[in-house]
Amino acid sequence: MKPIRLPEPPGPKVNMGVADIFEGGVYGVIRRAVVIGNGFPSSENQSIGLVRALGLADKHVLYRVTRPRGGVNEWLHWLPVSLHKKLYYILQQISKFILKSKGHRVMTLPLENGGRMGLSSILEADVKQIVNMARETSEKDGPLLVVASGRDTIPIASSIKRLAPENVFVVQIQHPRKQLNRFDLVVTPQHDYYPLTPEGQEQVPRFLRKWITPQEPPDKHVVLTVGALHQIDSTALRSAASTWHDEFAPLPKPLLVVYVGGPTGCCRFGADLAKQLTSSLLSVLASCGTIKICFADRTPDKVSNIILKELGDNPKVYIWHGEEPNPHMGNVAWADAFVVTADSVSLISEVCSTGKPVYVMGVEKCRWKLSDFHKSLMNRGVVRPFTGSEDIRESWSYPPLNDTAEAAAKVHEALAQRGWRLRP
Repeated sequence: MKPIRLPEPPGPKVNMGVADIFEGGVYGVIRRAVVIGNGFPSSENQSIGLVRALGLADKHVLYRVTRPRGGVNEWLHWLPVSLHKKLYYILQQISKFILKSKGHRVMTLPLENGGRMGLSSILEADVKQIVNMARETSEKDGPLLVVASGRDTIPIASSIKRLAPENVFVVQIQHPRKQLNRFDLVVTPQHDYYPLTPEGQEQVPRFLRKWITPQEPPDKHVVLTVGALHQIDSTALRSAASTWHDEFAPLPKPLLVVYVGGPTGCCRFGADLAKQLTSSLLSVLASCGTIKICFADRTPDKVSNIILKELGDNPKVYIWHGEEPNPHMGNVAWADAFVVTADSVSLISEVCSTGKPVYVMGVEKCRWKLSDFHKSLMNRGVVRPFTGSEDIRESWSYPPLNDTAEAAAKVHEALAQRGWRLRP
């Protein structure tokens, strides 16, 4: 199949003949970034992808806003993170008291970033520390770019903006629902505004609307995307193609890569979808040289077991069970086509940035914003439903999703309006 050349990420216009001092000096030149994450790869990948597209991949520090996880914490994660931590601390002290009173040994478990979560090399996000760093180093190193993603990062990012407005440029990824002017820029997918549509309003009880719907329409602070930001661009794919050459080059073509996720709140599926997917894969097997199937961490056993039973012994089929190294970048670089279950916006956004054929399974089981996301992709001709009647040898193309590069271009524009720029 003829490879499709991806667009290069945009960069700042470089004027090699003009010194920094004539373009705002060091005070207006951003050379470094802080990424504020929440510990979830799908969220942090967006921030790092934007930083990468802005040319600061090797010049950023990652901080995290972490929550206690497991057990009762699954019921508390809707609370503001600070309140969640305080309440969990109280519950933990009560539990320790009860255990001690019964003569049981009590072991202390770390709650903050690091420890049992394996994140000891990542700093816990601290507003005062980041603000002081931005202020104290701005004269020498210029302003600080702050990129945050996820609900738990909103209070941190907005506080940094409020306390150091002259020293930072703050980008919040994913919709903060209200007070968009707390940030210099908000990057969010179009389907986050689905709750404001007539269809969305009908699906939300009136007493819940203020909690789960945007309170303001998009304004000058908002960059709307089709899907999620990510780290895949032409440079990353060229590197992955080289890195994974020895494993993928010998595989018979065409290579069909299949990603199987798991049920979510907006996309419920189980054994029925697994049976449908297996049947469709058996139908297209004759037109495939190789099929590589990858399961997600959240793929239920009842789903993976059905697929393994029917396809696990087929000589054309290779199955990845989660062992390291993760072949994802090799898959994306070498695949000729993809089949993806409909549950993951992040993964679908990544494969749709390649311009290669993308077939989606289980769209009819999605609802709410996720249904709106799939509708927008279908209308653009970016994806097609996977029916089992496809000939994988026949290629088709579309304008690849280029959300990350387009968001980076908007950051450049917003910085220019402020009289700032990114150092090339």
